[in-house]
This record gives sequence, structure tokens and C-alpha cells, in this order.
Amino acid sequence: MKAIKFTSPCLTGNEMGNIKKLVHLNKFSGDGHYTKLCSNYISKKFDSPRTLLTTSCTHALEMAALLIGVSEGDEVIMPSYTFVSTANAFVLRGAKIIFVDISPDSLNIDINLIEDAITEKTKAIVPVHYAGMCCDMVGLMQIAKKYNLFVIEDAAQAFNSKYNDKFLGTYGDFGCFSFHDTKNIHCGEGGALLINNESYINQAEIIREKGTDRSLFMKGLVDKYTWRSIGSSYLPSELNASFLYAQLELSDEIISYRAKLWDTYDRILSNVKEIFDFETLKVDKLCEHNSHIFLVVLNTKLMRDDLMYHLRENKIQSTFHYIPLHSTPAGFLYSEFVGDDVYTTRMSDQILRLPLHNNLLVSDIEYICETIINYLKNY
Repeated sequence: MKAIKFTSPCLTGNEMGNIKKLVHLNKFSGDGHYTKLCSNYISKKFDSPRTLLTTSCTHALEMAALLIGVSEGDEVIMPSYTFVSTANAFVLRGAKIIFVDISPDSLNIDINLIEDAITEKTKAIVPVHYAGMCCDMVGLMQIAKKYNLFVIEDAAQAFNSKYNDKFLGTYGDFGCFSFHDTKNIHCGEGGALLINNESYINQAEIIREKGTDRSLFMKGLVDKYTWRSIGSSYLPSELNASFLYAQLELSDEIISYRAKLWDTYDRILSNVKEIFDFETLKVDKLCEHNSHIFLVVLNTKLMRDDLMYHLRENKIQSTFHYIPLHSTPAGFLYSEFVGDDVYTTRMSDQILRLPLHNNLLVSDIEYICETIINYLKNY
């Protein structure tokens, strides 16, 4: 049996063609032909007023923190079960991170715990759409409106996912996507900031252009550009954008094939999970996810680690995921966990992510499931 990689970047076959066209255009710095094509494609698809490509989702989050004016003394609510960039973006501006527990069904923030964590210092709520799924975004937005809070969606894993027939990343004031090569749609390293609140578009363009009004200059609206505010260089190269556009044009097909693989996992493992006493993520009936991650939840960390070793012995790569941020050295310095940690650490210790990428076949998924079932029979 061939070795099965945990992840492998998808290629459409059109990337090199776009790069060759770019070489002919001889314009490689940011905000050129392909950046505009990508930005317009995303804005049109998601019906968002403005999309700005960035060098990463990390930078999209940092831009959002700058745009809402996060400063020393502010508090930002989010789950602890997330990547460090979600917290770093706000810690860099002086905020204290307030973590609350997650739901065991989806591993997303438990919105029933948010109100108890809100204080007069709270500036924003940052839901993280783990595995391309989400919490009740309608309910979360009602809480944000009640307390006049910003919502910044960390949709790094959720490109093309929907909740209640509305794309994730378009509920909050801002949506942040990742195009890292571990994501469904990628350009090696890249990201995007969706600006759903139109009043922030001009300032976002200034921040993204090192704090200058260069975007107005490029549009011919000013005869020279100058320093207007703090900012940084958040523009990706046209090389990244040309690669990304080849992926965006076929994004529905890419994600459709992933869904076929995800459904194969779900069909086989759902039939036996009660027999062998393990769990999978529960999909909210209002959620239309993008099949980014398939995972199983074992009863103990020891069992999880043992299954991971068993799969490796059978040439199948699998892995756990985030270490809860509140348990890390930086977490002790910059954050506080409000309420009880009932599920965050427990789920982190018990989940095992399985291979899922477009270079797999349905027969590969069937083999992985067979290997897992054989292990559980003999555990």
C-alpha cells in the first residue's frame, strides 16, 4: 500500500499558465492584474463590498484589529482552541484575550458563554470557524448588536462554507480567510480581508499600503501619495495572486471533490461509531461546510495517540491539532479563561484528524476507515 499523506496541496493545472501570462505582463508587485481578478471574484461570490488580498490570514486579522482601533486595556473574546494568529493580532495592539469554552459538537465557540465574558472593556468577538463549520452566527450577531461589539470572523478554514445560506466571513464587520497551502484553496501563502462594513474600506486601503494613500494615487484620485496613518505592507505578490486565481476559478469543483471524500468518511464511520464508542463532528443542519477537516474523537488521549501510531505503522499520516492557547506560556501572559474549561482541553487531547485532500481517491478513504475499524476491533 502506498503511503498516504495527511495533506497535499491541490493543483488545478492552470497555475503555470497564469504565471506565464504574468511574466509576459512584466508586473509582479502587489495590486496588479491578478490581484484585482481575485479580489473581484471573491467580492462578487460572497456579495461583500470590498475584498483585499493579503499575504496571510494572520495579516488580515492584524488589519482588522487596526481598523477597529484595538488598544491597551481592550478585551477581545474568542475560543482558546485556535491558531496563535487569532490571538496575536489583538495582543499586538495591547488587548487582553478573553477565552471561553467551545461546544463539543463542532469545536467552535459556545455562544451561550459569551455574555458572561463581556465587560465594559470588551471591544470585539472573534468566532473561529473551525473545520469550515461554525457556531450559531445569527445568535452571535444578536449578542454583538446588543452590546455594540465588533465581530471579526476568523474564517481561515471556511472558504465557501455557509450558515443559514449565508457565506461565512460575511456575517461580521470583517471576515479573514487563509490561502495557505494546507487550505482547500491556496497560493502557498496568502489571505484575504472581507470588509463588510463599507465605512472601513478607505482606511483599510491606507493600512494595507504602509499607511499611505497610494491606492488613491494608483486610481488617479490624487497627484501624489503621502503617509496618512500607521500601516504595513500587507500586499501579496502578483505571483501569488496569479496562482490563486487559477484555484478560485475552479474552487467549486475542488471543494465538491473534497465533499465526496468527506462523505465517504462520514458514511463508513458513522455506521460503526456507536459500536466502537467514538465520535465525529456533528454538522449543524443550517451549516453547509466546505469539507476542510474530517476527524474522530477518541475516548482518551492515550487511545488517540495509540491510533495515530497504528495508522503510521500502516503508512497513513494523521495528526492532532491545536494546543489550547490558554495553557501556553504566552497564554498565561496575555489572556484569561472565563468560565470552566469543560471541553477545550479535553477535545484537544482526544481528536485525531484524518487525511483529506484532493490528491486522495475514494479507495484511499475506504482503506483508512478499514484500518481504523480493525484497530478499534482489537483495542
